[in-house]
Amino acid sequence: MKLSDALRKAQGIGLDLVEIAPTANPPVCKIVALGKFRYDISKHERDKRPGGAKLKEIKFRVNIDDHDYLTKIRHGEEFLDRGNKVRVQLQFRGREMAHQEFGMQLMEKVREDLSGMSQVEMEPKITGRNITMTLTPLPANRRKRRFAPPRTADTGEPAVSPNSA
Repeated sequence: MKLSDALRKAQGIGLDLVEIAPTANPPVCKIVALGKFRYDISKHERDKRPGGAKLKEIKFRVNIDDHDYLTKIRHGEEFLDRGNKVRVQLQFRGREMAHQEFGMQLMEKVREDLSGMSQVEMEPKITGRNITMTLTPLPANRRKRRFAPPRTADTGEPAVSPNSA
């Protein structure tokens, strides 16, 4: 369509003629409201911008049960899968401080279990009554989940036990 015809058609509708692809041969234009077009472009740019990795936290105790441990590890995998950093914090209470080696063993177990999804950014460090460690996610193509929740074969949804209803 000729430029003059396109301009006339846009004015007849009450909209603007906006050049979409100036480098194309011939250049591509679109009849739209200019304000709405600018808003859509700014919204698209805002969505493309990386928001940065958020820091999620998982808290443990030394005498955690196996089932609770697995639940927390699954949450950690989910956070890492979404690209967030994870701070693992282990809290001691009372006489638990006498056996800090149990806490360090638990932190090593967490590191090992999440090694398929993350790498250690900050080694386990004792600060007061806590041990903290920070994990960063591996690149998306190198992540391997080990503790994903079981899925049903027909829907692909997480399986729900009959007792949870």
